[in-house]
Formats: sequence, C-alpha cells, structure tokens
Amino acid sequence: MSKLGSLGARLHHGEVGYDFIKNRKIWYGISILITVLAIVGLAVRGLHMGIEFQGGAVFTTPKNMSASVAQAEKYAEEASGHDAIVQKLGDGSLRIQIAAIDTSISDKIKTELSKDLKVGAEQINADLVGPSWGEQIANKAWQGLGIFLFLVVIYLAIAFEWRMAIAAFVALIHDLTITVGVYALVGFEVTPGTVIGLLTILGYSLYDTVVVFDSLKEQTKDITKQSRWTYSEIANRSINSTLVRSVNTTVVALLPVGALLFIGGGVLGAGMLNDISLSLFVGLAAGAYSSIFIATPLVADLKELEPPMRSLKKRVLAKRALGTDTDDEPSDVRVPDDGHDDGPDDAAAAVVGPRDQSVSRGRGRGRPSGKRR
Repeated sequence: MSKLGSLGARLHHGEVGYDFIKNRKIWYGISILITVLAIVGLAVRGLHMGIEFQGGAVFTTPKNMSASVAQAEKYAEEASGHDAIVQKLGDGSLRIQIAAIDTSISDKIKTELSKDLKVGAEQINADLVGPSWGEQIANKAWQGLGIFLFLVVIYLAIAFEWRMAIAAFVALIHDLTITVGVYALVGFEVTPGTVIGLLTILGYSLYDTVVVFDSLKEQTKDITKQSRWTYSEIANRSINSTLVRSVNTTVVALLPVGALLFIGGGVLGAGMLNDISLSLFVGLAAGAYSSIFIATPLVADLKELEPPMRSLKKRVLAKRALGTDTDDEPSDVRVPDDGHDDGPDDAAAAVVGPRDQSVSRGRGRGRPSGKRR
C-alpha cells in the first residue's frame, strides 16, 4: 500500500489525525483576514465587467493580420475614445472589444479601424451588445445565485439540521467572497463564463461539505448516551476520516483547471479561458479549505451551545479529571465500519499530540495477555 493510502486508512480508523476543531480560532482568523482583503480589493478596484454586462461592440478582423496587439489597441482607443481590449486569436485574427459605448457609433469605429489596419471595412465583423441586454444578464445571474443559495439552505436543513445549513451557507459565502475579491485584485474580466464558474465551484464546495456532514451525522447518533467523547471530538474524527478523500478530489480537479489558467491563458495566450478558469481555480481551493476549516468547526461551535451538548462536555471532562475514562463503559457512538474489530481503545485514538493518560491506563484492561497461566 502506498504511503498516502496507508495514511488515509490510519486517518479513517482514527489511529492518527490532526485536531482541526481545537485550532478553529486560527482558521477563523485566517478566513476573516482573507475575506477582509477580498472586500477591500473589491471596494478599491471594483470588478472589470465584460461587454456582456456593460454593452458595447466586438470587432473581429480578417485572418493573419500584420498589426500587433499593441497597435490595434491604440487604433481602437483613438477611434472610440474608450479603453479597448485586444486579443490575438489562433488563426492570426484580432478580437477588439470596446465596452460601454453607444452602439450607434459602431459603424464609425469600424470605418476608422479599417483605415488604420489597412483592410476593407466589409472584412471586419462587428457584434453589438446593448446595455439593456447586459443588465438583464446581470440580473438573471444574481437571481440564479440567490435561488441556488436558498435551495441549498432548505435542503441541508431538511437532510441534516439547521445548524449544518447555516455552517454550509457561511462556507459558501466565504468561497464566493474570496473568489470575487481575487477577480477584483487581479483585474480579470467578468463574463458569463465567470458566473458559470462561480456556480460550479459553489456546488463543488457544497459536495465536500456534505461528505463531512454525512459522516458527522452518522457518528453522532445517540451521542448523549455515552460520556467518552464530546461533540467537537467526534466532529474532528469526521474531518480526519474524510481528509484524504477531500485532498485527492481537490488536487485532481485543480490539475486540469490549472492547465487552462496557467498554460492555456498564460503561456499560449488564450485569454478567453481566463474568465472561467480563474474562478474555478480559486473557488475549488477555497471550497476545499472552507469544508475542512470553516463549516465543520462552525457546526461544532453551534452544537455545543445546546444544553445537552454542554452537559455531555461537562461529564466527559469530569470523568477524565477523575481518571475514570476506561474501557469498562461501552460506547453507543457509531463509527464507520471498516470491517475490523478495533475495540474501544483503537477508536479513541483521536488526534496527533499527547494522549489522555486515563485512556492509556485503561488500555489492555480485561484483555488476555497471551501468556498461559
């Protein structure tokens, strides 16, 4: 078995792990800092909305143009009086995009471009987008996002509970804010492809979160009937048992998206790939982070505000303080069935770090030593 596979099995069985819940204040602080930076970037720089949202015109020249991108950009700005975005396509033609202009002057701009680029005006193709159409697209995008978030909260509240629904909603807003903030800081254009990418990464983030929540729901059945583990400790077990799976799926998803962003958009110059690939890349990474470091710790915090969970925590801590946390008391908390009878002691190996001495004192009690008396 590979080292990674062996680590995944040990995490799943509770033999090793990391205490994510204990260090949740660190993760909350990091998330707040990143979110504040994203909001500041959004407020200061704003979003560079594409022509689909602002309205304007897109001019496409014939193939194998001799003019450079810089020259075409200069000609377009002089002809329109507005900023222009120019991209060289694979066949050598130029795509000249001028946003926020009155479409009535597009013929004049087209004529000026044909003179500067030394081609016939009829050889330049013009696609016009009215501002009202762009506004409708923007409104539909916001409506779609709002409906998506509403349905997510309702579904999670029914399938799990309202605390998990709130935690998942906070994680989704966290991912969305960071992704939009990065767009503002980088200055990439926001297009309908960007909106598609945002909805895609929100769905991916939700999938990762639901996997952990499902494990947590299963392991906390009848939790109040035992006094060995608190809710937070079992939540931490749920994160560790699904950790390798979350990391693997995230890395596999990031590889092709990274190729689109860095190779396709950066090296090969296919700038039109940037609008969707950046949102996917940032959103996938943020979604994996939030499902592990934000959603589940937040659920643990909300659950331990309940009187039964507070009472359970007091019982567990009091029992450990008295040194009576032994194997004598069976536990009704359900753990994933891996096909091996590990016993209560193996299930109690929760996190990396000093282990509870009371557990070690109870280890092996009542078990045969293997020696014949």
